[in-house]
Amino acid sequence: VQLQASGGGLVQPGGSLRLSCAASGSIFRVMGWYRQAPGKQRELVAIAPSGGSTNYADSVKGRFTISRDNGKNTVYLQMNSLKPEDTAVYYCTAYNPGYRNYWGQGTLVTVSS
Repeated sequence: VQLQASGGGLVQPGGSLRLSCAASGSIFRVMGWYRQAPGKQRELVAIAPSGGSTNYADSVKGRFTISRDNGKNTVYLQMNSLKPEDTAVYYCTAYNPGYRNYWGQGTLVTVSS
């Protein structure tokens, strides 16, 4: 199983970025994104269960949108109105309930002027 994330980069405050994560080797019921800022613990950003309701961290509600393309086994994270506090390494994750989580390699998002 591999999760390949892409789309990070440097963006100014108020800008937008779109992250992508393609899974190979298995089909997952749940796919999503976590992030880890320097000196902080990894935290949930958004989760998208297949056929279920998405869930967002309060800090990103209304600004970020998670979506899935099940045909491509890919999860996306559209990030708008980015703030400096969104700066972090973003990790995609995928799992089937009751089984282990798989993680992508992380993609760095830096929000700075």
